[in-house]
Amino acid sequence: MAIIEITKENFEEEIKNSPLPAVLDFWGLKCGPCMALMPKYHELADNPEYKNKFKFCSVDTSKNRRVSMMVKPAVMALPAFLFFKGGKEIARLVGGNLTIEVIIAKLDEIAAS
Repeated sequence: MAIIEITKENFEEEIKNSPLPAVLDFWGLKCGPCMALMPKYHELADNPEYKNKFKFCSVDTSKNRRVSMMVKPAVMALPAFLFFKGGKEIARLVGGNLTIEVIIAKLDEIAAS
């Protein structure tokens, strides 16, 4: 499954109205930790274990700053991974020390609930 690029135009459809739980990666080109996590996040989106259980999405904050403000509270630090289920944010992981293992643990926790 390809990662879906989220904009203010498709946020409602892809995140709020998603039948699957959605993971939303907020990243920026100048964010070193974001760029380090990105290839691992793409691998995760292609992992058969998660393919039909989650929708994987991303927001390039340099091009889509408004999306960062659409979520409450607004995303103010990168990297940020927001988890949605039934159109509502249910979890948020933020910070430069975020690892793919922490993200996987959150996915497994959500899948089990």
